[in-house]
Amino acid sequence: MVVVGAGAAGLTAAIFAARSGAPTLLLERTRDGGRKILIAGGGRCNVLPGTFRPESYVTDSSPHTLRKILRSWPLPEQRAFFEEDLGIPLKHEDYGDKLFPVSDRARDVRDGLIGAVERAGGRIRFETVVEGVEPWSESSGPARWRVLVEGGEVIPARALVLATGGLSVAATGSDGRGLRWARGLGHTVHPTYPALTPLLADPPVHADLAGVSLECRLEAGEGKGRREAQGGFLFTHRGYSGPAVLNVSHVAVRSALASGVRGPGAEEDAGGSGGRASVRVDWTGEGASVWDERLQASGRAVSTVLGGLLPARLAERLQQEAGLPPDRTVAQLRREERRTLVALLTRYPLPWTGDEGYKKAEVTGGGVALDQVDPRTMESRRHPGLYLCGEMLDAFGPIGGHNFLWAWATGRAAGRAAAEAAVDG
Repeated sequence: MVVVGAGAAGLTAAIFAARSGAPTLLLERTRDGGRKILIAGGGRCNVLPGTFRPESYVTDSSPHTLRKILRSWPLPEQRAFFEEDLGIPLKHEDYGDKLFPVSDRARDVRDGLIGAVERAGGRIRFETVVEGVEPWSESSGPARWRVLVEGGEVIPARALVLATGGLSVAATGSDGRGLRWARGLGHTVHPTYPALTPLLADPPVHADLAGVSLECRLEAGEGKGRREAQGGFLFTHRGYSGPAVLNVSHVAVRSALASGVRGPGAEEDAGGSGGRASVRVDWTGEGASVWDERLQASGRAVSTVLGGLLPARLAERLQQEAGLPPDRTVAQLRREERRTLVALLTRYPLPWTGDEGYKKAEVTGGGVALDQVDPRTMESRRHPGLYLCGEMLDAFGPIGGHNFLWAWATGRAAGRAAAEAAVDG
């Protein structure tokens, strides 16, 4: 059997395929593989989330199918795989509720997975560019698939696992070719878009706050498509980043795409449009009633109250936007002034105009519809012997190890099932 793509899902598929007794060949276009693993978590790799939250995932496919796939390999068993099987002890960090390797080295995770493939008897060919895959209908032997390699080589496979990733962070080797192959083979592929990506503002109205960070709560969109996130927020020279922003960014990105004001991953759509989703910030996450009470019960200066709970530059900016002089006291606030300030503190309209696109997106939204695969095995419902896993599929989770959990789970299911198909013929 052949696995295409040595990212998180592909490496996991190759491990479990080789352990199942199938002759396994893993093909990878880069010289070392696992490059998204290496850059995850700032080079530390947040291997898994601390808490399993299936409701936090996003898909245009059946939520029931999504949950069924996620539960196929429970979080405690995944943790045991890394710690007891691969010998990579993990530690829990309360901030973000994440599991990291004790060594704080992403390379230990990547190298541990590669080593597990090789120990199980799997072969890995790096710097091997796959140009296409196709059913081998004319084969007189057991091979069902032809894997077309750059230079004219054709590799036959009884079973084929595609783990080629999506479109995010192209420098790691992801260019969407697997999605094109899947579409060409007749699979339904939901429209793709950059997800978990920083937002931009043009003009950069908050450039003077670049570097300011804090914990806050964000709300994006309206109605059924509304999403909330709580966590870190960072002002950048060009816009806004941090886990809270990334976790709601897909709402903004999709609204811009739907209104026709940007191309996928583009930034030239600055200037705004009526179709854009609103993004609102509660700077302390406490809500309007808390702030309304706070701004009535104190005789201190407004600047002192704000500065005690917010970064100094942000506090000053919000007071200015409220039209309040620096020496205004809480007791001097008129009702309308207080209401204006409370609104800025708890429902601040973030003036985003674009996003950083795929070049900085953590993952790809959209992808192969989940009803196109068997949720137990990841086998294509259109082509026997073809298995799809990882970022190619229409699902992604929030920052903090959730997307690795998806990759490990789908890769394991695909590898085990493909090995059985390859061995049994």
